[in-house]
Amino acid sequence: MSQRTTTIYDIKGLKKSYENHPILNIRRLEIHRGTIYGMIGPIGSGKSTFFNILAGFTKPTDGMVKFENEEFETNWLGKIKRNPEIALANIASISKGSTVNDVVKSINKNRLESRTSNYFKNGSLSFLLKRKLSALSPGELAMLNMIVALESDPRVLLIDDYGVFFDKNMEADFRKKIVRMNKDLGTTIILAAPSDLHIKRIASVLIYLDNGHISKIRPGAGRGGFNKDKKSPQRKGQRNYRKSS
Repeated sequence: MSQRTTTIYDIKGLKKSYENHPILNIRRLEIHRGTIYGMIGPIGSGKSTFFNILAGFTKPTDGMVKFENEEFETNWLGKIKRNPEIALANIASISKGSTVNDVVKSINKNRLESRTSNYFKNGSLSFLLKRKLSALSPGELAMLNMIVALESDPRVLLIDDYGVFFDKNMEADFRKKIVRMNKDLGTTIILAAPSDLHIKRIASVLIYLDNGHISKIRPGAGRGGFNKDKKSPQRKGQRNYRKSS
């Protein structure tokens, strides 16, 4: 099988600095399609910066990042063009001036009622639709962020701060939806969090960041993967990455 078929991200010599302060330094990493990855590291380890680079929001200071064997396109000003096949779920990216209903409608107006009723039709969540995002708690914002992420249809889904604001039941519910999205649609999913407490249950590959460097890569408990012909589940694990530090 060719590299183009199996590898969705190819990263070499990736560096990112702000005002001469190094944030990331990743020598070699491959991300394979249809796999769930977990990225674990404390605050300041470079997780969010790495996600912004993978999403095409931020340019690396040095190095190469290829998506589907091609580097990101830029416009005449040198700014990276957004790739609609990559979605970054990040609470900070949600505008605080709109209501929850506005955000939900922006997902897909035609399926608003049928798809989002699972989240908002009963209990304490129904009243959230009319509230402004600026009035939501961090937990409510995190929940909305996950709903937007799960109702999108990208080839790659990046979810930052996964599970940080969830209780046990909410995390378990979203975990099932993430696994189903991966298996049914073949979505490549990368989750980031300060701890591997939740992520290690879902991810097939765990990547640990320390001061912008990959300190180790380990297999996770999640063994399921997407198989193109869907005749049998494709097993993914420790051999689904390649890294040299």
